[in-house]
Amino acid sequence: MNDEDQVLLSHVLRGSPVLALGVLVEGRPYVGQLPFAVWAERSALLIHVSALARHSRGLAEGAPFSALIGGEGEDPFQIPRLSVEGEVHRLERGSPEYEEARAVFLDRLPSGSGHFALGDFALIELRLTKARFVAGFARAYNLTASHLRQAADESRAS
Repeated sequence: MNDEDQVLLSHVLRGSPVLALGVLVEGRPYVGQLPFAVWAERSALLIHVSALARHSRGLAEGAPFSALIGGEGEDPFQIPRLSVEGEVHRLERGSPEYEEARAVFLDRLPSGSGHFALGDFALIELRLTKARFVAGFARAYNLTASHLRQAADESRAS
């Protein structure tokens, strides 16, 4: 990936407030839209979800997911976007990894702090196994975990 597209990937991760999350609910595909944070050190995305939400039924430990993070643009053929796939990992409330993930999530989304007091919310780590970044027409890349870590680190530094 060239430097320009690496910067664009960082902008997509930083500038997109929500992702479209696809999961299986009762054997059928379901898509929900959620705020997210990037946990760069673990090449993962973090979401904080209510058990009352329909998509929560598709977020069991080890369940597959797919997500789309979209950028902005006037020409719909040129809008940059990142598609990711992976497995769900439910973080245990009170564990060291939960506390670290909570800090990462709230650093990006401080307005979500009140939700952590609600008992029906769970903090979910979306562990990435595959990613594809489309920077524009004829500019598509299969990404590794290191690409995503670098892009997330660059987006945090900006």
